[in-house]
Amino acid sequence: MSSTLVVWDERLLRYDMGDHPLDPVRVELTMALARRLGVLDRPGVVLERAEPATDEMLATVHDRDYIAVVKAASTGRRISMMGLGTADNPTFEGMHEASALIAGATRRAAEAVWLGQADRGVSISGGLHHAMRDRASGFCVYNDPAVAIKRVLELGAERVAYVDIDVHHGDGVQDAFYDDPRVLTISVHESPRTLFPGTGYPDETGGPGAPGSAVNLALPPGTTDAGWLRAFHAVVPGVLRAFRPQLLFTQCGADTYRHDPLANLWLTVDGQRAAYLALRDLAAEVADGKWVASGGGGYALVECVPRAWTHLLAVMTGEPLDPALPIPGEWRDLATARRPEHPLPAAMTDGGDATWTPWVPGESPDAVDRAIMATRRAVFPSFGLDPHDPRD
Repeated sequence: MSSTLVVWDERLLRYDMGDHPLDPVRVELTMALARRLGVLDRPGVVLERAEPATDEMLATVHDRDYIAVVKAASTGRRISMMGLGTADNPTFEGMHEASALIAGATRRAAEAVWLGQADRGVSISGGLHHAMRDRASGFCVYNDPAVAIKRVLELGAERVAYVDIDVHHGDGVQDAFYDDPRVLTISVHESPRTLFPGTGYPDETGGPGAPGSAVNLALPPGTTDAGWLRAFHAVVPGVLRAFRPQLLFTQCGADTYRHDPLANLWLTVDGQRAAYLALRDLAAEVADGKWVASGGGGYALVECVPRAWTHLLAVMTGEPLDPALPIPGEWRDLATARRPEHPLPAAMTDGGDATWTPWVPGESPDAVDRAIMATRRAVFPSFGLDPHDPRD
């Protein structure tokens, strides 16, 4: 029987920027829905209380001067520097402690999987992938995925793959490992021409010391389930098989949703569920099942995120949930109490069609296929793969 470590306790909800899109209610409602549906009570599931990352742990990724500024801003002082004190990254009391707790949770999930203490690890409150070495960015203070990957490298990993399916480019993680051949970063996101952070073009392929270590698949606005899944399968499996990671880390932001207020892709919860199943299969195939997952973005706080991440938790802990499963009334009551202005879903499905047609070069020359070819041309030769051969 496989085991899954879920690092969670309610203190992780303290990463709260106030009247802000990144609302911790999305995490609260996710965990409540997963509990109501019995996902967290499955055999082999272990819930562990989070412990904060120390300054030494954070300094594997972040400058100590930046950590000091975050600490100062956490006391209530008005600070506007290093990306803090902006509309995107407002300061709040206890910000350092809340951010370090998330970093510690994600680090622990990855550490447990690498050490064989669990087959899979989940940090649903994590995925703050925009934070840079010396500044906050994109709602993110400390880069917990990078902290977690650094820990796995410290423990002796030689090849770690990071796959980011958030609608925004995983720029902070890419930046942290751009010149490190031990880490392959793959980001599937909306085109930087139309969305923050304005990076993630196909020609961003790794630094001088690690050519081919960054893979960027930038999709046009309006991409649906079928196009997203076609693009994912045309790029991600091939490079993962060539890289042969010893551990797969995935950032599973749910802001690819069709009604997400901050982005322009058009996936349903059914398409997101299909992505999690694909990642599960790839972890089993290329990384001996060693899989760590975090949350990330997601701003349809009631309609999408809790359902998407409950599907993720189900896939991580055993059998996927039936999409037709109705939403429990108790959860609907909680969601109404927390965010009465948001629409309530009735079931774990949107009725979306998660089927897709395998990519064949030149067969359907639309904007999605042009994005696929741009990425394959940019990085496939670095892996000894043929950009034009759909079998690669």
